[in-house]
Amino acid sequence: MRKILIIGLGKSTSFLLKYLLDKSISENLFITIGDIHIEKTKKIINGNKNAEALILDVFNDEARSKAIEKSDIVISMLPARFHIQVAKDCILLKKHLITASYISDEMQALDKDAKANGLIFMNEIGLDPGIDHMSAMQILDKIRDNGGHIILFESFTGGLVTQENDTNLWNYKFTWNPRNVVTAGQGGAAKFLQEGTYKYIPYNRLFRRTEFLDIDKYGRFEVYANRDSLKYQSVYGLDTVRTLYRGTIRRVGFSRAWNIFVSLGMTDDSYTIDDSENMSYRDFINAFLPYSPSDSVELKLRHQLKIDQDDIVWDKLIELDIFNAKKRVELKKATPAQILQKILTDSWTLEENDKDMIVMYHKFGYEKDGKKYQIDASMVVLGDDQTYTAMSKTVGLPVAIATLAILNGKIKTPGVQLPISKEVYHPILKELESFGISFNEKQVPYLGYNPLK
Repeated sequence: MRKILIIGLGKSTSFLLKYLLDKSISENLFITIGDIHIEKTKKIINGNKNAEALILDVFNDEARSKAIEKSDIVISMLPARFHIQVAKDCILLKKHLITASYISDEMQALDKDAKANGLIFMNEIGLDPGIDHMSAMQILDKIRDNGGHIILFESFTGGLVTQENDTNLWNYKFTWNPRNVVTAGQGGAAKFLQEGTYKYIPYNRLFRRTEFLDIDKYGRFEVYANRDSLKYQSVYGLDTVRTLYRGTIRRVGFSRAWNIFVSLGMTDDSYTIDDSENMSYRDFINAFLPYSPSDSVELKLRHQLKIDQDDIVWDKLIELDIFNAKKRVELKKATPAQILQKILTDSWTLEENDKDMIVMYHKFGYEKDGKKYQIDASMVVLGDDQTYTAMSKTVGLPVAIATLAILNGKIKTPGVQLPISKEVYHPILKELESFGISFNEKQVPYLGYNPLK
């Protein structure tokens, strides 16, 4: 049997594992899932004879190496910072590797060794990065193959809740790693191209510069800029493009309210707060406000940030219960970002019957025969339940399909790579359509760049 090792069983592995289990007989597969906690794994395996749950500590070099040696191909679903040691083992033991994470400098440094050993190290093969790469390259290649010259490319992705489960004023709940939500946009100014000019948005202005977009049947959304929209400019073959902008999707109004936390400094993850474990939520808010012998915490916050009492932003803050004097932080030596994350988790955790939603949107502007054209492409995927979420479907299925394509010799090019070649994206996007993951493309009048508000 062909042996697949999955290291790490996170929230994105349910569809990945189900896909491989469903194919295990017809494709002669045996799947081993290595993780410290295996109870959830056993539940998903549900007695399938072609799979096993293995207690695996990824920091145990001997155990990790032994598990990799027994496999034909390795899927690492670990946090990104832990991939590199798995990758080095795969080089030594001559095993293909797949991850859904961005290619780090350390991973890229293994490219020469991977090619020398005929190994495929496929990265960025999840949702974003992943489906965004493949779907964008498919349309970009189609335009170029038909003689078009790309002048504009915009791409946006967001993890949200379905409309029927959109039950709070923020129109948002955590469907992914909460830490990434709280610290989004930090680490440097957002950078993008607008009509041939480099543009920058510093973090303190990021959530006040939003662009709006409309998706059929799902209404209006807003996007804020990703930190570096130009990261894939050369990779996508867009060196001469005049506008290049990538961003994150939220419902309209989220960013203006979120900017309150940014303005106060509550998203900072660079220092710890003394005696944080004994703080109440109200104490935490008050720590960022000036002293007053008479004004309440609420009044000080409104005055400092000029929030009217009838402003919807104020209602959103009240809804989070951030002024509660009884709820305790209970985190020792916590950063502001960690405390804010705990407060938000109280309100933004998905309920048992909630379903998530993935939204992706691309805009392509191009010239052909002296005329300008535009294609808009959008994708919406809804989750089934709390196990088989839209996030796990859009992250896990591309990983699983790529794994089988490599085993079956459909993907042959060795080296450290992301899925931008036709050899990779064509079969994967084609199969994803059978799972309801597809884009609605439409030709629209060329509108050019939609200026950030």
